[in-house]
Amino acid sequence: MPALKHALDALGAKVDELGGTVTASFVDVETGDVLASKHAKRALNPASNAKVLTAATALAKLHGSHRYVTALYGKVKGGAAANVVLRGSGDPSLTTADLWELVRDLKAAGVKRVEGNLLVDQRFFDEQFTPPAFEQQPNEWASFRAPISALAVNGNTITLTVRPGAAGSAAQATFDPPGFVDVDGQVKTVDGAAAQNVILTLSGKGSRLTAQLAGSIPESSRALSFTRRVEDPRLLGGYVVKALLAEAQIAFAGEVKLGGERSRAPAIAVHRSKPLSTLLYELGKQSDNFYAEMVWKTLALEEKGRPAKAGGAAEVVTQYLAEIGAAEEGTVVKNGSGLFDANRVSASVMTKVLRAAMRDGAISSEFVAQLAVGGQDGTLRHRFRDTPSRGIVRAKTGTLEGAASLSGYVMAPAGRSPVAFSIIINGVPGKVSTARAVMDKAVGALITHLWAERAAK
Repeated sequence: MPALKHALDALGAKVDELGGTVTASFVDVETGDVLASKHAKRALNPASNAKVLTAATALAKLHGSHRYVTALYGKVKGGAAANVVLRGSGDPSLTTADLWELVRDLKAAGVKRVEGNLLVDQRFFDEQFTPPAFEQQPNEWASFRAPISALAVNGNTITLTVRPGAAGSAAQATFDPPGFVDVDGQVKTVDGAAAQNVILTLSGKGSRLTAQLAGSIPESSRALSFTRRVEDPRLLGGYVVKALLAEAQIAFAGEVKLGGERSRAPAIAVHRSKPLSTLLYELGKQSDNFYAEMVWKTLALEEKGRPAKAGGAAEVVTQYLAEIGAAEEGTVVKNGSGLFDANRVSASVMTKVLRAAMRDGAISSEFVAQLAVGGQDGTLRHRFRDTPSRGIVRAKTGTLEGAASLSGYVMAPAGRSPVAFSIIINGVPGKVSTARAVMDKAVGALITHLWAERAAK
């Protein structure tokens, strides 16, 4: 394919100019023929393209119908429940609203008071809350670096919402989820057109968080929200349930503690997540790191047993690569999100995974559906927007400080096979946007190759 070879040669030359390195491959999904390649077996940091491996392995091993269960367990007698256990199984999507539904179901079951303690059972995951490589940026409070745990709420983050009052008064400051943050200080409401200057400083306080508030917000401002990760997620869900028990007027005078691993009490209230096939949209379309790492650890839970360990998940993914004939020298898988400097994957490995996923009838439709659609949604909504390309590219993006990647499919017209492609560029700090444009140009050549005949008509 001279035109495709020329496109990847031009890609390689431009990456050389940028001072970076590249691995690229275009593969016919039906035949497995390599249509064009450039350093296809060079293993580089795939950034968020690592989520391609996570999603494919998850669908193959866990299946798209997999649902996470979170429940409140205890024995109810005479309107009282003793030592209620809150147990999670790794649901990345659990929210404050979901816990509120559990508490309402608890009340509907006739529970008027909780005697004893509220025990949080985190037994399904180990206590390595920080995913591999996340320690490379230890002082980052942003939500993308949230810790993971078997029982997690709101992505193990807290959100401060500040609403202005009358000028000269304290602004209203609330945290979601409730019950976990101890607050010192306040934000003042000021008049005039001054810019907002809300200051939020977080620090660990045992198993809770302390928030120091300062600064100001204009009287005319809309409500402002700030989301940050928690430090220690183990008791987060327990403190949230404690706050919600009070809101539901269910008496509770006990403590929130870890425990309940050996409890055989029946479930009083149960929440089931949406199916995994739907949850994976957060990986493919939105590139959510928390979801990726929670699903990653679920692989270890289901395939290796509890408590799930990140290393066990790496073994599961590595075994999946071997099963589909995608195991190659130089491949390194350490985390499920691709964040930081953790993984090494070549374009050859990536296109083999993409081809296997599309050819596997049990997971094909669900795997393709979770990818971003060029010009339409997710992280590709602003790329491939011109009319000939819109809706044709289904892919996963990836971006780090000095890395850019794009792996997925160019869908083909009727009668032709789609093409799996992968382009990974490393070593271009400060030039990622340029690298991204170069990748898109190469994929554009592939689109032209597949759709030229229809365009001519």
